[in-house]
Amino acid sequence: MSRRPDILDEFTAEHRAVEELLARIEAAGPGQPSEPSPTPATTGTAGATDETGAARAPAEAPEAAPGSGSAGSAAPPGLPDEPVGLLTDLLFSHCAAEEEHLFPVVQHDVPDGGALVFQCIHDHLAIGQYLADLQALPPGDPTSGTLLNGLTELLRRHLATEERQLYPAARKALPPGARAALAERLRATREEVARNLGGASPDGVSASG
Repeated sequence: MSRRPDILDEFTAEHRAVEELLARIEAAGPGQPSEPSPTPATTGTAGATDETGAARAPAEAPEAAPGSGSAGSAAPPGLPDEPVGLLTDLLFSHCAAEEEHLFPVVQHDVPDGGALVFQCIHDHLAIGQYLADLQALPPGDPTSGTLLNGLTELLRRHLATEERQLYPAARKALPPGARAALAERLRATREEVARNLGGASPDGVSASG
C-alpha cells in the first residue's frame, strides 16, 4: 500500500537537495561556473512512498530565517551563482516551513521537544547570518571561501542533528495520520504562496525524487 509523503519525508527530501547543492558548490569552488540544473520540483507534486520508508518563523526570530530580509536569494559575489541562489531559496523555504509546521508540534508533543527545537532555531539563525554575510561581500573578496566553508560545516551538522534526533523523536511521538495532515498543510501553504506570486512555483522539492 502506498501513501503520500508525510511531513518528515518532505523535509528529509529537502535535506538531500541541500546536500546535492553543497556538493555542486564545493566541486565548482569560489568564482567557478557550475553546471545548471532544473529548478527543484515543488512539494505539492510529491509522489507516493511506501510505509517502510525509513511558525512563518516564530516570533523570536522572524527576520533571521535563511534567505529572508538582507540575505535575499541572489548569489554572493565570487561564488557559483546558480547553485548558491538555489541553496539560498531552498534554505529559506525549508527553515521557515519547519518553524511554522513542525516545531510547534514537536514542542507540544515530543518529550524534551523544546530543547530540540531551541537548538534547531539557533542553527537557523546562524545559517541566515552566514547567507547575509556572504551576500554582503564585494566581488572577489577572499573571505567568501572561508564563510562558505563555515556554512557548509554548519549545515551538515544541522541536518545530521535533525535526522538523528528531531525527526526520529517526532516520528515516534506523532501518529502517521498527524504527520500526513502536517504534510498536507505544508503543501497547501506552498500552493497558496505560488498562487499569490502569480503562478510561480513555491520553493521545495519532491519527497519522491
